[in-house]
Amino acid sequence: MVAFGKKLKERQLEEWQGYYINYKLMKKKVKQYAQQIEVGTLDRRHVLKDFSRMLDNQIEKIVLFLLEQQGRLASRLSKLRVQNDAFEEEPEFSQIAELREAYRAVGQDLLKLLYFIEMNAIGLRKILKKFDKRFGYRFTDYYVKTRANHPYSQLQQVFKHVGLGAVVGAISRNLHELQDRQGSYLSIYDPPALPLQDPVVDAIKAAVDRLSYSTNFLNFLAQHALIMQEELPAPIEEHIDEERYHFMSLLLNLANTFLYMVNTYIIVPTADDYSMSLGAAATVCGVVIGAMAVAQVFSSVYFSAWSNRSYFRPLVFSSIVLFVGNAMYALAYDMNSLTVLILGRLFCGLGSARAVNRRYISDCVPLKIRMQASAGFVSASALGMACGPALAGILQTNFKIYKLTFNQDTLPGWVMAAAWLLYLVWLWISFKEPARDIEENPSPHASNSAPAENDALEKGLKQPLLLTSDDNQEDDEEGDGSEEASEDSRQPATSIADAYRLLTPSVKVQLLIYFMLKYAMEILLSESSVITTYYFSWSTGAVAIFLACLGLTVLPVNIVVGSYISNMFEDRQILLASEIMVCIGILLSFHIIIPYTVPQYVLSGLIMFVSAEVLEGVNLSLLSRVMSSRLSRGTYNGGLLSTEAGTIARVIADATITLAGYLGESRLLNITLLPSLLICVGSIVATCFTYNSLY
Repeated sequence: MVAFGKKLKERQLEEWQGYYINYKLMKKKVKQYAQQIEVGTLDRRHVLKDFSRMLDNQIEKIVLFLLEQQGRLASRLSKLRVQNDAFEEEPEFSQIAELREAYRAVGQDLLKLLYFIEMNAIGLRKILKKFDKRFGYRFTDYYVKTRANHPYSQLQQVFKHVGLGAVVGAISRNLHELQDRQGSYLSIYDPPALPLQDPVVDAIKAAVDRLSYSTNFLNFLAQHALIMQEELPAPIEEHIDEERYHFMSLLLNLANTFLYMVNTYIIVPTADDYSMSLGAAATVCGVVIGAMAVAQVFSSVYFSAWSNRSYFRPLVFSSIVLFVGNAMYALAYDMNSLTVLILGRLFCGLGSARAVNRRYISDCVPLKIRMQASAGFVSASALGMACGPALAGILQTNFKIYKLTFNQDTLPGWVMAAAWLLYLVWLWISFKEPARDIEENPSPHASNSAPAENDALEKGLKQPLLLTSDDNQEDDEEGDGSEEASEDSRQPATSIADAYRLLTPSVKVQLLIYFMLKYAMEILLSESSVITTYYFSWSTGAVAIFLACLGLTVLPVNIVVGSYISNMFEDRQILLASEIMVCIGILLSFHIIIPYTVPQYVLSGLIMFVSAEVLEGVNLSLLSRVMSSRLSRGTYNGGLLSTEAGTIARVIADATITLAGYLGESRLLNITLLPSLLICVGSIVATCFTYNSLY
């Protein structure tokens, strides 16, 4: 992979080269400090003082140039304002057109300036991270707190782009007024806000969005989806063609996500009863539920590869397979066949097109709304997770049509088969296959939720100089030789084994955490019907309500974490606290001596589930910043690895439930919780060891 310093140099505007952060010099300085400390010619206090002074000088250079350019833009806008006022008295269409082009020219220069700020912000964040990693300091925390909170902060000019909002507003307002000069007296400030169809303004808004400092709810939700952004902003001319974006196609992808999650969880409240009606033990529900996850291990790979060539055909195939799988699931009752039941669930797993859904958002949705689309993906998943069990609770009836039985066991299959058939018709009528660029050496962009190391500033500026663990990037290579990396090192991984070799210890820890939380959640959800029936004699409706309530906590919890908690604490702190809370929830779930009560089960389950949801968001946020960039492209990407880790965890959890059932339902709870506890404790130890060794 080409080194970050080389990327920065290649993307610099030639006329502004002297004003960018001197990343190469600072990297050499860090190496020099390390050598001098090693031989004893410098002490650490002197290093901190000297490096702080160097950073201050670099930031001052950037900020003074930024202010100079802002002044030039303001001067040009002021002159255009005078011309605009003159044209109001005697407007001529040709003069108005020229004036609009003049405002657009200012907008293009503003885009260059925003691009300049973004590149410097990324460079500053990376050199701070490199310094902390090399010397084991928490220098970033000190530097940001002392500089950002100072009344004369120059750092805020870089990360909050102070003053540029007025320039953006002036360009947008005047272009809007010139566009609607013919008879309209409304402005951009009048409610309802009028959309301005101007590509320059849209590009400016997208650039400003990338430079957003504050963490918000959409950011936190989008991290769950693992939709990547580029490490460095692409040049102004390089952007996703608006013609590739089709709203109805995006809506169809979100609908696919929703229906698949409903399909996954709609059978959970009745799987044990269905198994017993076919002559099997109640705990065979683990195999029935887990069969879908087993197939998904394989379907994730071929759907990821298929999405390199098409979006429409994989979605059609997915809908057909899911229709067949649900029909088989429903027919198994009248056929009195447990084999058909399990095969039906396997077919459902083979239709998992979540890789395609994520890939479509990454490749075909414009950057300015990609965050909202990513949040929509996560929201659709959460809503489906809640609606599945709730729908199962509603389907409490029993009747026959000819030889087909419709009851609480079969109706989930029939309802989902009908839903997928209707979806297939909608898909066939409304989906628009986006045009694909033909390249000599295609390297798919951001497939299947692929996370990128050092996510772009939507995530990076949220905690602007946030430290992460092992970089695993080209930037971490020492010496000038890293600048001449080979073309082969830029290629995506070509197999699962190749992708695994690219994982650093810190990434492996993040994947272990992801495995742990998915295992714990699957144990809680999949055995809920068996446990509550054995201990509390709950009906199917009561189990459905409990699971639906758990699912409904997802979005409120993410609102609280994304809007408040993540602004107060670092991701690493939230990560460790969430792991500990999951562990506490598991411990409280054990049945030791006292009689097992409903409050104990509900409270411990709620603690475990909510903590796991928080942990998932924070874990994926950190994972997106420590993945190798080679895992951000191609079929075998970082998103696929995390998906496979979670799916395998679900398979093992469901198998554990079935195997533990042979020892009796009275022992099922404690036996299945024990592996969850051991994995959770192991992940906590691994987290503490990894971050202590780095920081």
